[in-house]
Amino acid sequence: MAALVTGLIPILRTAVDATTTYKCRSLWFGFLCIRLVILFLAELPFTKVDADFSCNSSSSSICTQACFNRRFNKPMLVAWNFIYVLVIISVLLMELFTSHLRSVALKRKVKAEVEMEVQGKEAAAPGVSTDPKSKTVLDLHRDRGSVGFYLFSIVLRILIETWFVYILLSWNLPALSDDKFNCSTDICPSAVCVLRAAPEKRMSIYALASISGMIIVVSVLFCMYAIAHYLCNF
Repeated sequence: MAALVTGLIPILRTAVDATTTYKCRSLWFGFLCIRLVILFLAELPFTKVDADFSCNSSSSSICTQACFNRRFNKPMLVAWNFIYVLVIISVLLMELFTSHLRSVALKRKVKAEVEMEVQGKEAAAPGVSTDPKSKTVLDLHRDRGSVGFYLFSIVLRILIETWFVYILLSWNLPALSDDKFNCSTDICPSAVCVLRAAPEKRMSIYALASISGMIIVVSVLFCMYAIAHYLCNF
């Protein structure tokens, strides 16, 4: 997780210093930062989950491992980090798109400067405006194709977050539902196993589900706003 945080620092710094911006860009990168902090804190109770798991069997080592594998038979930390990477990709898709539009705008600006010398007129790139400080602003009012791609990146983010909530509540939370449970395997016919600090681990699941739920709600509301404001011109 520490390596993931270290690797994201240059990406977030580049995002802050980027020369292309669009509607609510800072909001999406803000959610990335908040989600990263929550993910880091939520993983702390699970760093030694195998050491927190114990069973009262005579063949304690083998039995405990068998019961642990049966209890936690769905991925946790790897799945969380992988889905966070997918969320980053959904945000970077819009970054790549705006970077492409900026490249096109700069080429047309150069062409416009040449034409201005001949005709005294300056051409403007559709859907993109450039201010005197060379900051390219994506104008969603002027290009519906940009609005469609923007909505696609947000819908993709909603689907990823919904999948993440499903994994948390359907895969991970049931494994933490009981502090004590009976385990029966081929190796251990009967054993009672206990998971230490189960409430803290459940709280981590709730925290992750809450932040994902908030992102889903905000994304859905912004999709409705974008469709009404940019496509329907309300």
